[in-house]
Amino acid sequence: MAAHNNKSSLEVIPRDNEKIKKIWKTAGILLALTIVEFIMAFTMDRGLLLYFLFIALTIWKAKYIMMEFMHLGDEAKPLFYSIIVPLIFLVWLVIALVKEGTDIFMYRW
Repeated sequence: MAAHNNKSSLEVIPRDNEKIKKIWKTAGILLALTIVEFIMAFTMDRGLLLYFLFIALTIWKAKYIMMEFMHLGDEAKPLFYSIIVPLIFLVWLVIALVKEGTDIFMYRW
């Protein structure tokens, strides 16, 4: 019987400092947005402005995560819009359903 040599060769690629800088930049931006949200949560009065800012920053962070970590920034624009546009309509649907549910609840009482 012939012995088969099944050893895999591992090729080491040199460190790519540009990719490492990009990862740290992304982490820094997400950290900064989270700190801003944290500060707003404890310094601003509860109200429509605070809720709107939270929603806007959360959508901004979600978009940034999608663009960087899911690599949608490098994809074609139609693919990007096929994900973002339904998300916008989904958020609109949730807001409309909450509004209608509140109106029906108030109407019954």
